[in-house]
Amino acid sequence: MRVKLLDLVPQYQAIEEEVRAAIEEVASTQMFILGPGVEKFEREIAGYCGTKFAVGVASGSDALLLALMACGVGEGDEVVTTPYTFFSTVSSITRLGARPLFADIDPVTYNIDCESVERLVGERTKAIMPVHLFGQAADMDPIIEVAKQRGIPVIEDACQSIGGVYKGRKAGALGTAGCFSFFPSKNLGGFGDGGMVTTDDEAFAARLRSLRMHGSRERYYHDEVGLNSRLDALQAAVLGVKLKHLDGWNDGRRQNAHRYTKSFEALEGVIPPVEADGCTSVFNQYVIRAKKRDELMQFLREREIGCEIYYPVPLHLQECFKYLGGGEGDCPEAERAARETLALPVYPELTREHLDFVVETVGEFMGTETEKR
Repeated sequence: MRVKLLDLVPQYQAIEEEVRAAIEEVASTQMFILGPGVEKFEREIAGYCGTKFAVGVASGSDALLLALMACGVGEGDEVVTTPYTFFSTVSSITRLGARPLFADIDPVTYNIDCESVERLVGERTKAIMPVHLFGQAADMDPIIEVAKQRGIPVIEDACQSIGGVYKGRKAGALGTAGCFSFFPSKNLGGFGDGGMVTTDDEAFAARLRSLRMHGSRERYYHDEVGLNSRLDALQAAVLGVKLKHLDGWNDGRRQNAHRYTKSFEALEGVIPPVEADGCTSVFNQYVIRAKKRDELMQFLREREIGCEIYYPVPLHLQECFKYLGGGEGDCPEAERAARETLALPVYPELTREHLDFVVETVGEFMGTETEKR
C-alpha cells in the first residue's frame, strides 16, 4: 500500500464541476485582477474568520510582509517571533531592515513560548508575530496583554491554521491582523499562490489595499512605495468554492488526527501532538516526536508512506541569518523539536486502511528498535 503525505486529487475530483463552473464564470467576464469576484471572496473570508475586513494578496509570504509594512515596521526596528516556523515568517521581517528577536517554543504545542516573548519585548520592538503552527493557535491572551501594555501590534501568522479556534475565536481574529496562505497544500488551498490579511481596523485595511497596489489609492498617484501583490480573480473563484467545504475537510483532518493519537498513546517511543486547553487544531500537519526520528523517516519512506520534517533547521541557525549572531543553545526547545519531529499524512481523504497501515508501520519500527535494545 502507498500512502502519500498529501494527495489533492481526491479533493478535486469531489468538487470538479463546481470549480470548473467558477473558473468559466471568471473567464467569461475577462476580469482577472481584483474586481468583484475577489471582493466577494474577501467578504466571505472576513465573515468566516469573524473580522470586519479581509484584503486579498498574492501569497502568504506577501501577507506577512504587507502586514508588517502597514504597521510601519522598518529599518532598525525589532519584531519578536519564533525560529520554529516556515522561512517567510522571518524573511518578512528582515526584508524591511528590521531585526527578528527569537523566542523559544513551548515543547508541547511547538508554538511560541509566552514567557520568552515577554522577556524579549523592549523599547525597539515594533510588533509581535506569533505563529499558529501546524494548525493550532498560539496562546494568544498573554501575548496580547504584553502587546497592549507596550502599545504594539500583534500580527498573527495564521498561514497554517485557517479555521483553527482559540477560546471561541478563530485564528486571524485575535490580534491586530491575521495572515493566511492559500498555497495548494494548505487546508484551504488554491490552484497556485494566494494570501489574505484579516483585520478589524478600517484604516489598517485601507493601507493594506494601497500597499498591495504599489502604494496607490488612486491609479497613478502613489502615497508610498508598496508592492504588486494582488489576489487574482481565478484564485478567488476556486477558493470561494473550496471555502464552502473547509469545515468538513477540517473535521476530517481532526478525526484522522484523533485516530492516530489514540493508537500512538500506548506506543513507546512516539509522542503524539497535543491540543492545548481552549484550542481546536485543524491539523495542517500531524507532527509526532519520535526516538530515532531519521531512522523512522527512512523506514516509512521505504514502505511508501509519505512523511516530512517541519523544520530541520530552526531559523536562528540558518546560514542566511548568521549576521544576527544566533547560535546553538539560544532556543533549545526549537532545536530539540527540529531533531525529533516528523509529520505524517493526515489529509481528510485518507481511508481507515491508510491510517491503520501508517500506525502499524510506525509500530513495527518501534518494536524492531525495542528488540535491538
